[in-house]
Amino acid sequence: MSHEPHPLDDPAADPFEIAARAAADIARLTGVERHDIALTLGSGWGQAADLIGETVATLDATEVTGFSRPALEGHGGTIRSIRTPRGSHVLVIGARTHYYEGHGVRRVVHSVRTAAATGVRTMVLTNGAGGIRHTWKPGQPVLISDHINLTGASPLEGATFVDLTDLYSRRLRDLAHRVDASLEEGVYCQFRGPQYETPAEVQMAKIIGGHIVGMSTALEAIAARQAGMEILGMSLITNLAAGIQTTPLSHAEVIEAGQAASPRISALLAQIVAQL
Repeated sequence: MSHEPHPLDDPAADPFEIAARAAADIARLTGVERHDIALTLGSGWGQAADLIGETVATLDATEVTGFSRPALEGHGGTIRSIRTPRGSHVLVIGARTHYYEGHGVRRVVHSVRTAAATGVRTMVLTNGAGGIRHTWKPGQPVLISDHINLTGASPLEGATFVDLTDLYSRRLRDLAHRVDASLEEGVYCQFRGPQYETPAEVQMAKIIGGHIVGMSTALEAIAARQAGMEILGMSLITNLAAGIQTTPLSHAEVIEAGQAASPRISALLAQIVAQL
């Protein structure tokens, strides 16, 4: 079986031009010319798509330029266009490429750049992650207040300087707190993965100011800020991080915690989206 080369694997390709082509595909296939809000749904967050409004169209991600099927169980392979009761158009991205897949940063952030090219001004990034705070429990959603990028990579190419001072919007976090005043906040640390962090790495993350450890989101957030979008980040604490909990970590545990928490956190996310 032959595979066509991925358009973003060509170093000479313009990733923004490919994102514009993907946005044109989405407009043509959904019949929706512009979208206002985009959601990237990580482990445990998938049911939110069913709660935020009326589905206008569901696309297989492979129908859209530059997208491929997710490698990870717990992530869908679809892109959905949803109309909220207030008339906003929401692009729901279930096809996430993780940095640890080894396809390069351009492919990791392609969904974010595509969302921007469809007209999106508000980007909601969600994930399942490990918690460092002892008081947090598996199944608890937390807001991302800031991040530490430990991948050694960036979606910015060349002398492209982007201010990340208020990367995770205070305005959107305040809005989320109005929906649920009990939401806590924390700093997300993106590790490269795919191996889980060692207890010593978790302690390092804690010492340098981290509260959440995972393998996504930070690179996407940088690309979203470059594109001028306002960003809301949310983590589902699927487990306490290595050395914080005493039992070994497993991906099955992550999936199980996500499934158990999904109805509650999806309803929360849908309530927040209704206010955007």
